[in-house]
Amino acid sequence: MSAGPVPSGEPILTVEELRVSFATEEGVVQAVDGVTLDLKPGEVLAVVGESGSGKSVTAMTVMGLTRSPNARFEGTAHYKGSELINAPEEELRRVRGAEIAMIFQDPMTSLNPVMKIGDQIVEQIQEHEALPDQQARERAIELLEKVGIPRARERIDNYPFEFSGGMRQRVMIALALSCDPSVLIADEPTTALDVTIQAQILLRMRELRDETGAAVILVTHDLGVVADIADRIAVMYAGRIVEHGTLDEIFYDPQHPYTWGLLGSIARIDRPRPERLPAIPGLPPSLANRPEGCHFRPRCPHEFSKCIEVPPLEARLEGNPDHRDRCWLNPEQKKQLREVRPGEIGLAAKSTGVDAA
Repeated sequence: MSAGPVPSGEPILTVEELRVSFATEEGVVQAVDGVTLDLKPGEVLAVVGESGSGKSVTAMTVMGLTRSPNARFEGTAHYKGSELINAPEEELRRVRGAEIAMIFQDPMTSLNPVMKIGDQIVEQIQEHEALPDQQARERAIELLEKVGIPRARERIDNYPFEFSGGMRQRVMIALALSCDPSVLIADEPTTALDVTIQAQILLRMRELRDETGAAVILVTHDLGVVADIADRIAVMYAGRIVEHGTLDEIFYDPQHPYTWGLLGSIARIDRPRPERLPAIPGLPPSLANRPEGCHFRPRCPHEFSKCIEVPPLEARLEGNPDHRDRCWLNPEQKKQLREVRPGEIGLAAKSTGVDAA
C-alpha cells in the first residue's frame, strides 16, 4: 500500500489558514475554511473528499484562478518564499504554467477545440521561454512522445476532437509539463477514463514525477487512485481538512468518522460480496448554511454534546505528531467505535453513551 518514504526537506509550497468565500444569491458560500498544508519536492499529496468539499477551489486559488469581484480571500500561500494569494496578476502569469502547472478535470473543455494540440503546447512554451518556433515544436513533439502519444510527430497537428478521452488527458499532461514545473496540480486526472487507461495515466504521472522531481497535488475523490500514488493524504469535508496523515496512516489507522465512511464504502474483491455497499448517511451540507461546530456532525453516528464546538485539527495519537484529525473523540473511544479489519474500515452503528472526549 505504501507509496514509499515521505520526501524530506523544506516545503516548496506552504498554504496557511486559507479561507475562500463567494458572495452568491443564496448568501456567502464559505468554500474553503482555514486550510493549512505543505508540499515537499518530489512528494505526492492527495486531497480527497466528496464533491463540494473545497478540494478544487483550494487548488485553483493557489493558482490564482478563483479571483473575481464576488470572491474574498484570507490566509497565505507561499511558493519558494513568494506569496501567491495577493500577488499581482502579472506575477501569477509568470508562475502559472512555468513554476506551478495544472492538469484540469475535463481535457475536452480545457483544451481549445479550434487549435491544434501542438500549437497549444508551443504557445505555452513560448509564453515563458524565448524559443524559436521550430525548437518549441520539437519540444512539444518530445513531450507528446514522453506521455505516450503514438506517432507524435504526425499527431501534433491534430485537433482535440481527434483524440480519445485518455489521449486528450495525456495531451493535458504534456501541456502541464511543457515548462518543467516544480509543482504539478492534477484535478481529477482520471475522471471518466476506464480503469486500464487510469492505470496508464497514473503510471505515466509517477514516471514523470520520478524523472523531473516535481511535487504533485492530486485532487480526487477516488481512493483507489490515492492508494496507487500518494505519499500523504489530506481529507476535506465542507471546506475544512478533517484528517491529515501518510498513506498508511489514513488507510490503516484513520481517526475521523468521515474517513471511516469513505474507506468503508470501497468494495473489496478479497471479501465476500455484501448485500448492500455501506454508505455515509445524509447529504453534504450547503456551504452557505453550514452546521454549527463540526460540519460532519449531522451525518455522524457518533455525535455527542461537545460536537457543537469546532474541533481543532491536531495530533491526538501519542508519539505521532504528523497524523492530525478534527474530531473530539479521543483515540481510545475511536478504537472502540470503529470496526477495524486489515485494509478495511467500516462505519459502525450509531454509538451510545459517549459523553466526553
